[in-house]
Amino acid sequence: MDRLAEAGPEAGPARPASRAVLPRALCAWLWPVAALAALVVAALGVRYSGHSEPGGVDRWIVPPTADSVRGPWRHVALVLDFLGEPVGSALVIVAGVAGCLLLRRRRAAVLVVAGAGLTVGTTTLLKHLVGRTIHGPGNLSYPSGHTAFFTALALMAALLATGRLGLGRAAGTSLVLAASLVAGAVMGWAEVGLGAHYPTDALGGWCTALAVVPATAWLVDRMADQTAARRPDVAQRVPR
Repeated sequence: MDRLAEAGPEAGPARPASRAVLPRALCAWLWPVAALAALVVAALGVRYSGHSEPGGVDRWIVPPTADSVRGPWRHVALVLDFLGEPVGSALVIVAGVAGCLLLRRRRAAVLVVAGAGLTVGTTTLLKHLVGRTIHGPGNLSYPSGHTAFFTALALMAALLATGRLGLGRAAGTSLVLAASLVAGAVMGWAEVGLGAHYPTDALGGWCTALAVVPATAWLVDRMADQTAARRPDVAQRVPR
């Protein structure tokens, strides 16, 4: 007799931990990090609301210039920038969804679409609320949508790998942190180097992904569990 039958109908459907897109082992630190990231996004948004020039931190990190990337690195920066554009990001999302479906991870496929969509949607909304511009009044810059998108992809991949591999809290935390830091730094470098964003825009985009993705993963898990609980054949599909 499987665990569902032993626990009774009130216990709800059991599911392998690896199917969750938000590993429980990481929840203890992910929520505080997400809350802190949201505070940073809000604080930077208030600080640079309506600004059209780099702040002191921006000038300290890199001299304000329209384009500071030269040589072969410019091609790398342009490729990264393309991945954050509508066509490039759509291709990346399609590839991610296809990979999840090939692995029979439908819940993960939903997370890829929802996580990327909500992250980009949040940055777009914040840009209009904050109103910070770069290189003219029509170029809203805070937070960086490219940096947020790329960080969100890395975060989701790290979360899925943590669950798939059954990593513990220490290993999973290290993987998620490293993935988000590398992705945010790489895309932030490209956007700042190409003159598309200020450094604080990139920081805001990175923090936006840190705040949005964990909440999205939690919602995907919750909705998937509730849907499974309503299916009459769920008990027959629970692994023994």
